[in-house]
Amino acid sequence: MINPITQWLIPKRSLALAEACLIGFVSGLSAVLLKQSIGWLGSWRLQAALILPPSFALPAFGLCLGLLCGFLIEFVASEATGSGVPQIKGALARFPIAMNLRVAAVKLVSTILSLAAGMTMGRQGPTVHIGAALAAQLTRWVPTSPDHRRQMIAAGAGAGLAAGFNAPLASVAFIFEELLPDLSSITLGSAILASFIGAVVSRLLGGGTLELNRELSNFSSTFSALEIPFYLLLGVLAGLLAALFNQGILSSLNFYDRLKLSLPLRIGIAGMLGGCIVALLPDEFHNNSGLRELLLTGHVGWEFTCLAFVIYFLLTIIAYGSGAPGGLFHPSLVLGSALGYLVGIGEYHLLGLGSPITYALAGMGAFFSAVSKVPITAIVIVFEMTTDFNLVLPLMITCVVSYLVADQLAKGSLYQRLLDRKGYSLPKVKVDKRTLAGLKASDIMQRRVETLGSQMTLDQAIQTFSNSSHRGFPVVAHGKLVGIITQEDIAKNRDRLPGNTPIKEVMTPQPITVRHNDTLSHVLYILNRYHLNRLPVLENRKLVGIITFSDIIRAEANQLSGEKEQLGPSPDPSYGVYYTRAPATGSGRMLVPLANPQSAPVLLEIATAIGRDRDYELECLQVIPISRSNSPAQTAVDTTKSRRLLRQAERLGRRWEMPVHTQIRISHDTAQAILETIKQRHINLILMGWKGGPSNSPNQIFGNIIDTLIRQAPCDLVLLKLPQGKEVVDHVKSAKYGSLAKTWKRWLIPIAGGPNSSRALQLIPILATLAKAEQIVVAQVFNPQAGEPVMTSLEKATYFLQQQVKGICDVLPIAIRSYSVSEALIRLVNAQKYDVVVIGASREGLLQQVINGNIPEAIARGVDSTVILVREALH
Repeated sequence: MINPITQWLIPKRSLALAEACLIGFVSGLSAVLLKQSIGWLGSWRLQAALILPPSFALPAFGLCLGLLCGFLIEFVASEATGSGVPQIKGALARFPIAMNLRVAAVKLVSTILSLAAGMTMGRQGPTVHIGAALAAQLTRWVPTSPDHRRQMIAAGAGAGLAAGFNAPLASVAFIFEELLPDLSSITLGSAILASFIGAVVSRLLGGGTLELNRELSNFSSTFSALEIPFYLLLGVLAGLLAALFNQGILSSLNFYDRLKLSLPLRIGIAGMLGGCIVALLPDEFHNNSGLRELLLTGHVGWEFTCLAFVIYFLLTIIAYGSGAPGGLFHPSLVLGSALGYLVGIGEYHLLGLGSPITYALAGMGAFFSAVSKVPITAIVIVFEMTTDFNLVLPLMITCVVSYLVADQLAKGSLYQRLLDRKGYSLPKVKVDKRTLAGLKASDIMQRRVETLGSQMTLDQAIQTFSNSSHRGFPVVAHGKLVGIITQEDIAKNRDRLPGNTPIKEVMTPQPITVRHNDTLSHVLYILNRYHLNRLPVLENRKLVGIITFSDIIRAEANQLSGEKEQLGPSPDPSYGVYYTRAPATGSGRMLVPLANPQSAPVLLEIATAIGRDRDYELECLQVIPISRSNSPAQTAVDTTKSRRLLRQAERLGRRWEMPVHTQIRISHDTAQAILETIKQRHINLILMGWKGGPSNSPNQIFGNIIDTLIRQAPCDLVLLKLPQGKEVVDHVKSAKYGSLAKTWKRWLIPIAGGPNSSRALQLIPILATLAKAEQIVVAQVFNPQAGEPVMTSLEKATYFLQQQVKGICDVLPIAIRSYSVSEALIRLVNAQKYDVVVIGASREGLLQQVINGNIPEAIARGVDSTVILVREALH
């Protein structure tokens, strides 16, 4: 039982969106505070340069503020160095990198000090780090799972970037391009909402203008096809110089490391050195913010622009290598604008087309794309700052070319290489679903779930618990999970409430659940945090499975034991080429693979009977096999006949008001396609036909497809073999819905007391009612030398069927003595001319057929009657 006070803390979409709103608001406030504080403290530096000699004031400010910044980071939060993006990547990869309120506060103050000291770095990288750290702290105050925490950290990073650039769309693109590629609906929604709110707060409280250039949104760019070679040239130059810039950053870091200086001294020296260089330059270089405005407007000559590019390039490398807090986003955009402006001036003098400002804007995106290896983000961020559609094509050309050139020279992003320097190397391979880390809830859950109806009485629930080893059951109403009832709930209320009390009054409502695509780490977190023994698994609010600790232990044991790899190349996954979907209103799903148009009416007739009784949806599948030399995703096939067959099922579903889904899949292996469908669609039962002919291999029993499904299909399996006599075959070909099954008057049910026999017995009342059966005979074969036979199983089965089909037909028991079970039953069927035989399909018999033979298979092949084989879901 979960404490109601903490019930609302369970990770849900509504909680994620509420957290995203708060994260966006706080990140926006911190970005505004950072911007205003840098401007206020930086103005003191400029005033000192006017009063005192610049050669003294600028280096002194750089040294003093640099030392103070370094001391703060070294003694309070060492994680606050640099831009912060590598730290975020490491935290999202679950490395032990601190992300909390302390880091956010130190990052904020230290960035103010370093940028006010004259460091030529940007504040946008730190705003990303601050937003992510604030989000991480919030997830500690409101405890959530590791996966949910990662989503909120990513949303905080996006909010910080959106607040820094007033570009919410670019921030979302950056999250999925650089930080968190594993997209989910909650991650996407949280990121968009947090980024939007962060940008709005920053714009409203920060002056409502773009920081880079207030005139950019009023500028209209031009583009001509003749300029494409120059944009290609700009992309190549940006890629080459950005690769040089990235290598310079790494070399600078290595150089400072070799000096063996403390962090305060390194940042202080970098600030002082930057001040000395700037003091020798014209007054326009004293104000970094004014210099950025000057470069981006293009109101200067090419000589000044060249000097500014070289100085900005070198000073950024010097500053970042020291470990000073500051980002590379803004320097990348400024350097790109200077480079683009120079290319634009050259193009204008040669052709007289275009505008240098357009090249400056395209250069911004190109250099940013090559440095950060995020071409989509680069395109979007410049477009958002200018809102000029004419820039889209130039941006696409330059950003893609620069990215390709830079990536050819140095693989991977700069942030990943910076993270690698600290010993945090991200895995280079994809997560394998065969490892525990790659497992989802749907991979380990039990698909066969025993449930109780919400209207069941307390006495009925007590009886159910007494006949079961389970300590709890999910409670459903109209196919939806409404609660869970445990032995503790029963013990607490059995003496207090009357026996006819509905269990919905004593169950735990709104139980904690997980989604079918949640990771194993999330499942373990929920089980441990709330001290649960079982977790219902939902898909679109429908109960599709349940997970217990034993399921997780079994999954781990499978990994440790190591199953043998399949010899030879494994088939490619099947490919869906046609789908129809009906409303998901049933409490489960039944899969009917259709291959033979003649037997399809019988299969669908049985399927609708079972579906109506169990409130199942119908999933009809047509598999088109192709050669292994062809790719399922690239092979063209004709689906006309397949769609015609599936439309029969759709018409039948409309007649009986039953949800019918259909699909056509192309596959190398039909059995594999069926198994993939079972997993994807959470199938509870398979109903399929079997011709009953000889198998293609002595190692096969029912044939490759059926044998594979009997061994591996996790759900219940019902196999139908129709008679092969000419008269019966002609009857099948001409059968209409509801006609063939009515010829099934006399039924034989062999039992052995096992789980498959029990599962078969549960189907008899449904099918016997459909066929209006006249007689059901329950038979059990005993060894003649076993003495007096124990008739318990036979009597129980007979009594069960008598109660279920009362008033429909007679149910008679028969005990048979024989050394061979299969031979005795075959003789009985052929002598008495039974129309239908229902038996359990033994999975163990398949594994030991060479020694013991397979009784169900022998009976199915030895009789000329309709045979229905039933195999219980695997555990």
